[in-house]
Amino acid sequence: MQRFLLISGFALLFVVEILHVYFIMPFPGSQHGQTIDIAYKLSRNMYWARFAGFCLIAYPLVQVLLLDKMWKKIVLCLVVALYAAIFFFFNFRFEADKMFYQPKNKNFAILKNNKVDSSKLVIGVAINGEAKAYPIQIIGYHHQVQDTVGEVPVMVTYCTVCRTGRAFSPIVNGKKETFRLVGMDHFNAMFEDATTKSWWQQATGVAIAGPLKGNALKEIPSSQSTLAAWMRQHPNSTILQPDTLYTKDYDDLADYDKGTLESGLEKRDSASWKRKSWVVGIADGEYAKAYDWNELIKNKIIQDSLPGLPLIIVLEKDTVTFHAWNREVGGNKLQFNKRIHLELFSDANTNSLWNMDGECVEGILKGQKLRSVQSYQEFWHSWSTFHPGTKK
Repeated sequence: MQRFLLISGFALLFVVEILHVYFIMPFPGSQHGQTIDIAYKLSRNMYWARFAGFCLIAYPLVQVLLLDKMWKKIVLCLVVALYAAIFFFFNFRFEADKMFYQPKNKNFAILKNNKVDSSKLVIGVAINGEAKAYPIQIIGYHHQVQDTVGEVPVMVTYCTVCRTGRAFSPIVNGKKETFRLVGMDHFNAMFEDATTKSWWQQATGVAIAGPLKGNALKEIPSSQSTLAAWMRQHPNSTILQPDTLYTKDYDDLADYDKGTLESGLEKRDSASWKRKSWVVGIADGEYAKAYDWNELIKNKIIQDSLPGLPLIIVLEKDTVTFHAWNREVGGNKLQFNKRIHLELFSDANTNSLWNMDGECVEGILKGQKLRSVQSYQEFWHSWSTFHPGTKK
């Protein structure tokens, strides 16, 4: 009985310490199953599980240490030491918010004081006449930055493993909420709110575990482009500057924009429709579709129609800044020519010229502007996972 209690107690302790992190971090095999409910229950009942484990081992542990042979005492001490090591690493090293920290210093600069290279990719947000740019190299490490744009609270998020940039309102049940990075599900970052301890999926803003399961954060329109392209559209924008406390962490993501990091989780697959291939994803109502980045590179323009949404996707000459617009103007669905001359392209209906801000600058449609459509560049495995009915 003594041996049974020791084995059962330590088995329980080892299992709960390991699994409560294993299921929500990118360990081998951990991100492919539907285990989020198990992981959440473990996280919410850790103290009870530990208490039960300690109760099982307490009496036989004392008996062995006081009365048993020396070799048994040594073995038992080694097991205790192993548990202590696992407890330390799985609670103070491997948990997401112990690996990725929020910026201590959120400094923004106008263009003339900016230290971020103009070729770097940013997630841009513009609200009520104020615009801010968040370099992906910075928010990719932090995973989220809470801020205010145009006096509106925003939470700008990024998951480097999915290549997903999203901006959300942090207002939950009528009050501004704070979030911590808690782990990931199907390789996508998850955040836990401080009040209800619900877990929120970064790619969708949907709570997937906890009391608010099924609720969704309100998404705030955002766009991805080079800093130079963003500043062309928003010359008065301010730019989030690197926090010098995390210089080494930012340096580790120096090649992330290009997809050339030596990381199986973050490196781009240059072929089309592979797990790590880049796509442009667009969701409109219940309909979602992904467009091959290689096709966009080749053709510079992709024209398509989702149900009720005539669409054009255009790539700028920097080959990384892209735009998605509704190509209906004045009730007419415009058809655009395939070729782009410098930074201008033309529609076949009127031969008017359009610039890379979606504005008609010459022709009978001069002064008209194409309506922006929310779009994302991300890995194919991410888009197909979180939009299971997507077309391609």
